[in-house]
Amino acid sequence: MIAIGVTVVLLVAGIAVGVWVKLTNVKHVDVTADDLGATRPPKVAGTAMNILVVGSDQRTGKNAKYGRHVTGERTDTIMLVHVSSKRDNAMVISFPRDSLVQLPACRATGGLPGQRPHLGMINESFNSGGIACTWKTIETLTRIHIDHFVKVDFTGFKSMVDAVGGVEVCLPQRVDDKKALLHLPAGRQTLNGEQALGYVRARYSLGDGSDIGRIQRQQMFIASLVKKVMSGETLTDPAKLLAILDAGTKAVTTDRGLSFGVMKDLATSLQGLDAGKIRFITTPWHYSLTQPGRVEWVQPQAGRLFQIVAKDQSVDGVKGGQAKVGRSKIQIELRNGTWRSGLGTQVAAFLEQRGYHITRIGDTARKPQPKTMILYGPNGETRVPTLTADLLAATTREVPAAQTNRLVLVIGDDWKGLKPLRADDTESIKGFDATHDSCAT
Repeated sequence: MIAIGVTVVLLVAGIAVGVWVKLTNVKHVDVTADDLGATRPPKVAGTAMNILVVGSDQRTGKNAKYGRHVTGERTDTIMLVHVSSKRDNAMVISFPRDSLVQLPACRATGGLPGQRPHLGMINESFNSGGIACTWKTIETLTRIHIDHFVKVDFTGFKSMVDAVGGVEVCLPQRVDDKKALLHLPAGRQTLNGEQALGYVRARYSLGDGSDIGRIQRQQMFIASLVKKVMSGETLTDPAKLLAILDAGTKAVTTDRGLSFGVMKDLATSLQGLDAGKIRFITTPWHYSLTQPGRVEWVQPQAGRLFQIVAKDQSVDGVKGGQAKVGRSKIQIELRNGTWRSGLGTQVAAFLEQRGYHITRIGDTARKPQPKTMILYGPNGETRVPTLTADLLAATTREVPAAQTNRLVLVIGDDWKGLKPLRADDTESIKGFDATHDSCAT
């Protein structure tokens, strides 16, 4: 997700400045037809563009202080950016790095051993065959034709956030995470580059500690970053925009086909695009029953999403949404009111699989609580029907003094679980757009 922030912001900044000499900072590598194989999916929509974006966790040089030293590189994040033929909307599809998928064969290249066909984690491909193998893996799994790739490292992201002047986030509780080098108080605040990098990389100290929770947090951070770059405050400051371009391009590696001219034409064609037309979506998933900690993609929803992208369609017209307020726009704090150890974490996993954002897991002050209950403030009332529709049983109670739109789910002794997900429930493929404000009350 670090990578997508750099990619989208570079295009926006380039449009505004109209100065593209900075793109000479970009590094290029070759990805050949032999690397991608002879059975690639066809390019169905001629002028639509699909860009594979990966975040590198390489920890050499300036990146050495971020985590323990390990050789080589892995894909910290894997995403696909789809830009429509008409350049009137864009989708950012996230692939959880713990996804258990059928990996294709990749040839050995550049000192890497290559990849044999097998069932494994999606981010293995980068270790085995580099960016070309990751490219081939995503095409094989989704049947979406990919046009280009962008790879971004930690340091460039940090510099770009500083060039923007920081990005605003909201924290439900204080964070002290030594691994992520992150120490922040609770509440609304603007993060500098170093803090932002820790925030998007942190896992166990925020939310429910899952990789999915981190993806959701990263998506909202990038939405906030994109909004700031597209705001009048930034777009009218040429010096700031040039600093953004300089910082971002130094961190970017692309295929040779994504040239100066292609990037300039793409950015120019996106001049009319607004934040409300940039949508963030996570591939529909559920936790694996055979390999704990891994995730598997939910069908037919995942296949439907991939087909929409491949055919250059929009998720806006997809029928089957189950509520006026989508799950991806709802933040939930969980409080375990039972003596069943680990029930809060278990419920969090079920809710995340539906697309809800879990901000915190804790216990009630007094136990046991006989009834499962949804607590909400005046600002959260419109979100209650969405959650109640997913639960088998729960009562609701308004807390008039509450100032947030977050919901609090108290898990009681009568907890019965969630209703089965309907096959025609398409809420998970709609995601949320870049106007979404995680700080809104």
